[in-house]
Amino acid sequence: MRSSLYSSVLALALAAGLTTAVPAAAAPVAEAKPAADLAQKPYMGWTSWSMQSSKYPGLNPDGDYSYLTEKNVLKQTDAMASKLKKYGYEYVNIDAGWWRDMAWKPEFDAYARQAPNAGRFPRGMKPVADDIHAKGLKAGIYLPVGLEKEAYGEGKVPIFNAEGCTTADIVHDDLRTTNGWDSAYKLDFSRPCAQKYIDSQAQLFADWGYDFLKLDGVGPGSSKSGDNYNNIADVAAWKKAIAKAGRPIHLEISWALDINHVADWKRYSNGWRIDTDVECYCNTLVSWENSVDDRWDDAPGWTRHAGPGGWNDLDSLNVGNGEMDGLTKAERQSYATLWAIAKSPLYTGDDLTRLDDYGVSLLTNREVIALNQGSTPPARPVTASGDRQVWSAKNADGSHTVALFNLGDSPAAVTADFSTLGFSGRGKVRDLWNHEDLGTYKDKVTQTLPAHGSRLFTVAPRGPEQQMTKYEAESAANTLSGNAAVGDCAACSGGSKVGNLYQGGKLRFNDIVVRKAGRYVIDVAYVSGDPRTVQVSANGQGSTALKFPSTGDWGTAETIGVPVTLKAGSNTVTFDSGDGYAPDIDRIGVPKRS
Repeated sequence: MRSSLYSSVLALALAAGLTTAVPAAAAPVAEAKPAADLAQKPYMGWTSWSMQSSKYPGLNPDGDYSYLTEKNVLKQTDAMASKLKKYGYEYVNIDAGWWRDMAWKPEFDAYARQAPNAGRFPRGMKPVADDIHAKGLKAGIYLPVGLEKEAYGEGKVPIFNAEGCTTADIVHDDLRTTNGWDSAYKLDFSRPCAQKYIDSQAQLFADWGYDFLKLDGVGPGSSKSGDNYNNIADVAAWKKAIAKAGRPIHLEISWALDINHVADWKRYSNGWRIDTDVECYCNTLVSWENSVDDRWDDAPGWTRHAGPGGWNDLDSLNVGNGEMDGLTKAERQSYATLWAIAKSPLYTGDDLTRLDDYGVSLLTNREVIALNQGSTPPARPVTASGDRQVWSAKNADGSHTVALFNLGDSPAAVTADFSTLGFSGRGKVRDLWNHEDLGTYKDKVTQTLPAHGSRLFTVAPRGPEQQMTKYEAESAANTLSGNAAVGDCAACSGGSKVGNLYQGGKLRFNDIVVRKAGRYVIDVAYVSGDPRTVQVSANGQGSTALKFPSTGDWGTAETIGVPVTLKAGSNTVTFDSGDGYAPDIDRIGVPKRS
């Protein structure tokens, strides 16, 4: 996403008819490398957008977005090469506006392709990429999806290397608009000239030597839906064009993409933004509430879709300078922790020339980077406890990555029960941020965290696998009331689930037997296409409202840990929708205790 300010400036430019054509530049085609090598792990780097869109004092002295210049990009390139390159940071990504002047007037070449603004990039884009490469880094560039309106030229502009094709031949006859700002005409890929236009853009970027393209405003997503905003064909066309261009180019698409089309995003791109912009468009780069904290709700549904070749993009990681970022130290660490365990690309939008010591420690922690870049799968929540969350992933060596988060506004204790990790007894705990072995803990590890605080551990089991007694939701022994009903579920353990838990719908598990009284974290398998809250109680005692994270769709089951207090002997556990909508329940598992 680009900000509302971007949209308003763009609208003024359109109204004024501001557009300039400049000649196309020629350059040799870069040597090709296998596309299969792209995105084998989340990429790391820097992006210009966070600073060029901020109102932080002094960043944009010549007006909105004026930070984006060749001079500033190369200054950040030098800083990355000296400070971050050895830790794996490699992409220097130029975001929106490289083809627009300081008044946001766009420029295009003779073939309707965006052309660099001489005020921002006086030598053009190829020398900038060359300078980035000379530092051993990779160069990234940006485009909005579609044919920008100013490039249309009454339909008379020829398409490069496409005899007989003009801009009138690549769009729909009714000039329907597309992308997240309606700033472009939608391309019509039933017309062969449309693919040739994308081919010409990809070839231009390859000739300039760019290694990365962010394609923005893509739908379904980008706050848009409907046929006009379905850009799946555009993304497919870009993949095809890049394959022909003779240079591997990482294709990242943005923003807040529709998870219902994740199969398309995975098929045609190397990464996809799952959320809105992380920037606050205020006098800092970000703020906790707008919109860093949204990611804890929005990331879980996407977790299983990330892997080599394509990753869930949480947006830029702005933790390098506390004053400029607008975050507390605790918030900065939690921000970096979630990005690392979610296997998000790690690209910062900070001023790399002004990193503070704490920011450097966050961005260069080798243990945390290794977690993000290694074979460990993305973590997801393992407890449903509102603001007190535990996320985990099982590592290849049998240990577990465990993150504790306190998303509340005051200090709180957060507990990771080892039963939710699949083992009982003792576990050896290492603190990754502090590079410290904390020793062996029994049954759980508890930490008191500041507001918006976190800890990141590796827990190595020293006890046996946790055995569970399982109870199916659809069992005739249970009690359903209100709207609750049994339904088919191919992803569920017994082929069925209990759904329709809304506005008073309840599911009560009966005769849950344990030998010893105490606190148990029961394992709840559920299905929920979005985050939903349910009231959970045991033996008719006071209920607790717990939010279950999204499973991504209504055909996928996940598990979550739910704490309850049980008495020795027979118990009941109730899931009550209250006056809202609750997740569908597959089964529960109760830890066995000797």
